[in-house]
Amino acid sequence: MEFKMTEGGFTTEFEYGSLDISGNEQYGFRPYQLLVSSVAVCSGGVLRKVLEKMRYPFEDITVKAEIVRNEEEANRVEKIELTFHIQTEKWDEGKIEKAMHLTRKNCSMVQSVQNSIEVVEKAEWVKL
Repeated sequence: MEFKMTEGGFTTEFEYGSLDISGNEQYGFRPYQLLVSSVAVCSGGVLRKVLEKMRYPFEDITVKAEIVRNEEEANRVEKIELTFHIQTEKWDEGKIEKAMHLTRKNCSMVQSVQNSIEVVEKAEWVKL
């Protein structure tokens, strides 16, 4: 990837479009938003694949991310709490726990930040 300076930040081009990044939301996505999005969406995508391989029936997954930042240390991200809202007819706690364990183990973004950012995941049932 190559990032080029713009008036308010940096930009990069991908096959599917451009990505504008800036510390100021008027000019693009803030870096911490991209970091948290990467962790949340990677986890959600892995959970989806795990549930599909387990043949666990579900209709939808929504991921909610709550962030704790430390203003005294450059406003760094210290903790990301992910809540996976899984829309399904039946809830099997044992299978969901196994899926969550496999998701954490196989999400490259969670594994990349595991020694610097605390990532907490939980699943909640959304009845069909």
